Amino acid sequence: MLVEELLNIIGSEFYTGVPDSQLKALCNYLMNMYGTDEGHHIIAANEGNAAALAAGYHLATGRVPVVYMQNSGEGNIINPAASLMNDKVYGIPCVFIIGWRGEPGVHDEPQHIFQGEVTLKLLEVMDIAAYVIDKQTTAEDIKKVMENFTEKLETGKQVAFVVKKGALAYDKEVSYANANRLIREDIIEHIADVCGEDAIVSTTGKASRELFEIREKKEQGHGHDFLTVGSMGHASSIALGIALNKPETRVWCIDGDGAALMHMGAMAVIGKSNPSNMIHIVINNEAHETVGGMPTAAGSIDIAAVARACGYPYAVSVDTCEALDRELERVKAGNRLAFIEVKCGLGAREDLGRPTTTAAENKEIFMRFLQGS
Repeated sequence: MLVEELLNIIGSEFYTGVPDSQLKALCNYLMNMYGTDEGHHIIAANEGNAAALAAGYHLATGRVPVVYMQNSGEGNIINPAASLMNDKVYGIPCVFIIGWRGEPGVHDEPQHIFQGEVTLKLLEVMDIAAYVIDKQTTAEDIKKVMENFTEKLETGKQVAFVVKKGALAYDKEVSYANANRLIREDIIEHIADVCGEDAIVSTTGKASRELFEIREKKEQGHGHDFLTVGSMGHASSIALGIALNKPETRVWCIDGDGAALMHMGAMAVIGKSNPSNMIHIVINNEAHETVGGMPTAAGSIDIAAVARACGYPYAVSVDTCEALDRELERVKAGNRLAFIEVKCGLGAREDLGRPTTTAAENKEIFMRFLQGS
């Protein structure tokens, strides 16, 4: 069905969430209609953040907000949905629109398989009534569902539309770009060349896919790399856990701006822990590129200054290859926690592949490397 039809029937004036490729039609519509006009649309740092924004909107207006997300974000909304919003507490109504990755019977990436299996179960446990939208769903179907949903919303409950692949349509595209010139895959190749035999933890999405293909191209093997799948925003914490327990091993974390923003509190923990063998690199293209390119807040903040404020003893920002190479060599030669923001353009190769090893195989060879075998 057309995304305009769905949203007209829901009838909300405020949307917030985290972009999802399964909800590309919805995301493009919101960007064309509102852009990032905070009065109508806010791209949140994470899904729990979006739920809290929605709660604030309801408290201020008395109206019903919409929160959109990939189903992987259900974990981030459990706390606000089960406590703040629940009708046994404040009873804050909200409509969730959830992209269903890992739908049973539909091929998907490994990080989505179990999440896909429990998507509807989690909503049921949280007492959130759900309706699945597929390619056959019509506007009349949604109108009937909304009659029931409206009754629930009026009692302070939340409801959810779970969207199958290809179920929503929108005929206008949105083009995303920034003024940065560096290419992420080139940045990662420079990092891989400098780090040598050190450990790398790379964030979820295209960054890990590119690191895998760089290793393939150079015939280097993959034992030094942990390719984080799923768990967006947690690569830096994984790297910290390794660095603290393997102090003789230098650990590089290749992070993204959307991921760093999603759980930015991790930077404060890293700064306080201050592992001298960890280097944290955020490749900042100011966008959620892996899921479509919608902008993040990272284009308007000084991430290196945030790192310094969190206690990183060394933090810089670069936007050229020359500066990147200079800083990579500097932090490798140092014996201190370091942070590098690399400003990056949008875009990836159309023929970018995916890892040919399983997540379990990646874990096993990486652990063998850390154990020195």
